[in-house]
Amino acid sequence: MLESAQKVGAGLSTTGLAGCGLGIGLVFAGLLLSTALNPFIKDDLFRVAMLGFALTEAIALFTLMVTFLVLFS
Repeated sequence: MLESAQKVGAGLSTTGLAGCGLGIGLVFAGLLLSTALNPFIKDDLFRVAMLGFALTEAIALFTLMVTFLVLFS
């Protein structure tokens, strides 16, 4: 019973990855839109987009860490 509850909890905790995927998509969609509107500052926009991508990806890694803690503890 406890093992099945752990697996259900681990599966439910991976739903946070969907939000991280959505966030990464929004970061790059914003990059494409703002580059199309003002192509002269594309290097500055790309730096900010990489920062947004890194922070969103860090949240995804924290989600996976919690998932593995739930699954293997």
